[in-house]
Amino acid sequence: MFDRIRKAFTSIVEKLSKAELSEDVIDRYYEELLFDLTESDVALPVAEEILNRLKAEIKGIKVNRFSDRKRILKEKLKGILIDLLSSPNSLDLVELARRKKQLGEPLTILFLGPNGHGKTTTIAKVAYMFKSKGFKVIIAAADTFRAGAIEQLEEHARKLGVKLIKHGYRADPAAVAYDAVNHAKSRGIDVVLIDTAGRMQTDVDLMNEMRKIVRVVKPDAKIFVGDALTGNDALDEAKKFNEAVGIDASILTKLDADAKGGAALSIVYATSKPLIFVGTGQGYGDLEVADPGKLAKRILGEVNG
Repeated sequence: MFDRIRKAFTSIVEKLSKAELSEDVIDRYYEELLFDLTESDVALPVAEEILNRLKAEIKGIKVNRFSDRKRILKEKLKGILIDLLSSPNSLDLVELARRKKQLGEPLTILFLGPNGHGKTTTIAKVAYMFKSKGFKVIIAAADTFRAGAIEQLEEHARKLGVKLIKHGYRADPAAVAYDAVNHAKSRGIDVVLIDTAGRMQTDVDLMNEMRKIVRVVKPDAKIFVGDALTGNDALDEAKKFNEAVGIDASILTKLDADAKGGAALSIVYATSKPLIFVGTGQGYGDLEVADPGKLAKRILGEVNG
């Protein structure tokens, strides 16, 4: 993963280390470096932010002729990446579930995002994670629009040994979510995971549907599920969903297949909300905590994978 973006950052280091570290050398290669980053699915505003921050970092820096300029540049870039991948907000779903359980209430999580981004599989992975930590989980099949969506969730629920709350197709999604939350409250279930219909972020009906579910069940967390392979579109998708219903965090799927690597940076930058997990495979256990330091090292080629 991240082959393309790794090459882009390698190019930055190689080009800038040939001369004295200064703002002028970045200006000289600015357009070239900007192109390399955007070709790696880093959204243009994010690419500009990286280069402008790097300019600020090396402004007035004193480097003697024996210093390792490449090492200095890598350290500066790593710091910038960690900062961009971090969020002023944080969201620990497991800790939140523990706190809700102490209050005798279920943790309610709403998953949203466009079609084909792996939302249903991600819900199954999150259910597996909570179950492995001893929590009781139910899933709400509130995608009553897409053919096969309920059956797909049923199969995951069967394999995981968790209950699925469902109505028929074309049923009111908010009613499904409401029933699931009430079921959890009455049966002492710890976590409710709500699936929703995935259509494009420009779909007015979808966004109104999302808003209704939010009004009815007042979820504790709204999680945007983005596809690493969508590239630059990831920024616009995350931004539109955040503007429409407000998201609390993101999960990025298909990171194992993402050769470019810019989507993670774009989503966090667009929403100012944390990236909490990344999907790294098809198995239920292939959900990894998104650690900004580790992701930055992957991007710079300091760790494999």
